[in-house]
Amino acid sequence: MLKGKVAIITGATRGIGKGIALKFAEQGADVAFTYVSSEEKAKAVEEELKALGVKAKGYKSNAAEMQSAVELVDNVLKEFGNIDIVVNNAGITKDGLLMRMSEENFDSVVNVNLKSVFNMTKAVLRTMLKNKKGSIINMSSVVGVQGNAGQANYAASKAGIIGFTKSTAQELGSRNIRCNAIAPGFIETEMTGALDPAVVEGWVKEIPLKRAGTPEDVANMALFLASDMSSYITGQVHSVCGGMLR
Repeated sequence: MLKGKVAIITGATRGIGKGIALKFAEQGADVAFTYVSSEEKAKAVEEELKALGVKAKGYKSNAAEMQSAVELVDNVLKEFGNIDIVVNNAGITKDGLLMRMSEENFDSVVNVNLKSVFNMTKAVLRTMLKNKKGSIINMSSVVGVQGNAGQANYAASKAGIIGFTKSTAQELGSRNIRCNAIAPGFIETEMTGALDPAVVEGWVKEIPLKRAGTPEDVANMALFLASDMSSYITGQVHSVCGGMLR
């Protein structure tokens, strides 16, 4: 489905980002991905992707900084020759009640989660405008749609991604550049694995499909949005949440 295409995926050494990278590689895409700290993990993912018969490379990059995003795009173009797909997946959480939330914790979550989407989209635009095509996929969250107590910073950043996605889709649609958001629900990753099993069980009971999602569930939606199968879909928020949003 993605043979001959080049994708950039931010934050792809674990969880949803890694799931998307593997799915894209399975479907023939060459994959450039970013990481912030662990070079060892990045090398392991790189080898895993290459074993699927595609070109792959990890780049240490902080998408929250505009210059880093610009340098990343320049390096990917030099190495891969083109960019067809961008998945803005990099994100962090610094949860806490609003009463106790520091300005630093609010700012850092908004910068990493939301400003990074602006930075990467802006950095890749010239290439996609020149190509007169492209698919931009932004990772939001069900929390960005309905909010969540103790996550005012995270919810604000993920809601901002939705507004950014819809505006970008309207601006770039005439150039055949599509922009969509994915809103995952409760997805089993390394991060959620650290939670109290009783808490997890309580959440799962509230999900109509009665199970947590997997990174592959989200990756399947990303694959659809990256491929030509979704060529008439833009400016939408696609929930992958087992019916959590209702």
